[in-house]
Amino acid sequence: MISEIIAKYLSNEASEQEVAQLFDWIDASEENKKHFITLKKAWAISAFTDTISINDAPVVQLKQKTKVWHYFKYAAVFLVLFGLGKLAFDFSTKNNSSKEIILELANGNSELIAKNSPAQIINNKGELIAKKFPNQIIYFGKVQDEEVLYNTLKVPYGKRFKLTLSDGTIVSLNSGTTFRYPEQFGINGKRNVYLTGEAFFEVAKDKAHPFVVNANQVDIEVLGTKFNVSAYPENPTVNSTLVEGSIQMSEVENKQNTVLLQPNQMATWQTNSKKITTKEVDPVFYAAWTKGELAFKDTPFSTIAKMIQRTYDVEIVNENSNLAKQNFTGTIKISEASVENILELLKRDTPFNYTIKQKTITISNLPN
Repeated sequence: MISEIIAKYLSNEASEQEVAQLFDWIDASEENKKHFITLKKAWAISAFTDTISINDAPVVQLKQKTKVWHYFKYAAVFLVLFGLGKLAFDFSTKNNSSKEIILELANGNSELIAKNSPAQIINNKGELIAKKFPNQIIYFGKVQDEEVLYNTLKVPYGKRFKLTLSDGTIVSLNSGTTFRYPEQFGINGKRNVYLTGEAFFEVAKDKAHPFVVNANQVDIEVLGTKFNVSAYPENPTVNSTLVEGSIQMSEVENKQNTVLLQPNQMATWQTNSKKITTKEVDPVFYAAWTKGELAFKDTPFSTIAKMIQRTYDVEIVNENSNLAKQNFTGTIKISEASVENILELLKRDTPFNYTIKQKTITISNLPN
């Protein structure tokens, strides 16, 4: 019985009840703990030499250049390699205790999104316009034809947040994102919002009021669709990836510079050249973060490092020139992997040393 649960746990298929049962068994004796660790090490070693399947457990590939390793579904391999999931060191828990999501109201007041009971948001007329929860805010209703008031949400590194706007549009905000939006949309004109960072939009259809995302020097206009926008200020590009429907990306200062996207396409705005290019993509990779995953496909380490920094609220200083040249493909389940887990996995392909001092990780070459 316990062996079946271990196999399901290592393949990331165990239920919450089975995981709890497994941990109770591990805690029951030192012998059980040692036996479990031995099984995990054997599982991990096998993973690096060939494709492993226990009870037909599915696998996922992580590959770099021509080398191919087979890893277990999502990030189960991280748990295999580096200790029990409930004991894993997690930067996102340790380093973000003092960093909270901030809501800046139209009247100039600011408040933290705390972990207490749901709260109400009242407008300047004393009307209830939204309910606030620890992980999301839900707005409702529309104002009459009058001035539209804007609020701003600031999501720090290491956190994500969800917002339901007054028109029913759902916006998932990634780490390190600032999002400016109306308390309630007006009855006339376009539905304008402003993004710095990354967000996934599920736009409520309203042909009379096009939805426009203002991101850097481009506007992304839709009527009703699902798409991802990445517009971090440190990047020289703005990327918009379409999952469903259609969107149009246009340069703010030159509306003739525009492209129309179809599903499974990504438009990229080049800040320096002021050009917009398009290509076919798998949108799953660009929306994975909304499901608590980091996904990358033939992605350079410099980009992966930025993803890790935002997700776990750490700083990465890479002094290893070999690592800087490498591209990786894989999927990591954030809740089951710490920064140390990820670094240990990457260094198996491109060996390097690293040190951690508070929230700064320095990656260096191996000694000669």
